[in-house]
Amino acid sequence: MNVIEKIRRENLKTDLPALNIGDTVQVDVKIVEGDKERIQAFTGTIIAKNGSGVSESVTLRRVISGQGVERVLPLHSPRIVGFKVVREGRVRRAKLYYLRGQVGKAARVKAKRIV
Repeated sequence: MNVIEKIRRENLKTDLPALNIGDTVQVDVKIVEGDKERIQAFTGTIIAKNGSGVSESVTLRRVISGQGVERVLPLHSPRIVGFKVVREGRVRRAKLYYLRGQVGKAARVKAKRIV
């Protein structure tokens, strides 16, 4: 096993929940301000997943005060403290970029029904 592959395996997180497109998740991100650290929660809908392995990332979208905000978060970053699935969504697309053009109730994703 070469050195690069060894480093990749050491940095993989094993405690990630199953994240699917359309799910609403809460991500706890470690913010460094000067010499202080704090944890800030960001809740949004997963509109895209990219990459694999240690370079896997998700794009989260939410609307704050009428303004759309998107964050691309690497899943295995040391700055990511934790993921929590708030709501599972039912979608038929791999990328939900069409939500960028939707406003109000049209921008919602249907919830997955539990049978």
